[in-house]
Amino acid sequence: MGKKVTDTVEQLVAPILDEMGLELVDIEYVKEGKNWFLRVFIDSENGVDIEQCGVVSEKLSEKLDEVDPIPHNYFLEVSSPGAERPLKNETDFYKAVGKHVVIKTYEPIEGEKQFEGELAAFDGTTVTLSVKDRGRQKTVAIPYEKVASARLAVIFF
Repeated sequence: MGKKVTDTVEQLVAPILDEMGLELVDIEYVKEGKNWFLRVFIDSENGVDIEQCGVVSEKLSEKLDEVDPIPHNYFLEVSSPGAERPLKNETDFYKAVGKHVVIKTYEPIEGEKQFEGELAAFDGTTVTLSVKDRGRQKTVAIPYEKVASARLAVIFF
């Protein structure tokens, strides 16, 4: 049911975002405690503000009321993905080249399943990271199909 809901919501929200010049980052439909949450993450080149989130929420809420794809009560949240935006597809990886990222893999690569460093390159099949290893910079090549999750990361100095 979760996949069906997120697919339906994606179809409903896409024209709203296109009209506003915004992009869809992710949709989550999750149960936390006793409550269900439908979370829609949006962004643009210049980021999004609270007013844009509010407009999208209002317009999407109207569409959801018409289509009614969710049979029980839920909370709708529309927000920016924040500084630690997930990398969901190849386009996200291309855009993240030169940025600091955290990547988790399905299986160990060079004995590790989590990597943090600068995304040095992406060619569609291999993610190349520049990571610190015992004070030295080294390069790690991760096959794209082995990436379980990836996100931008904030570096604190």
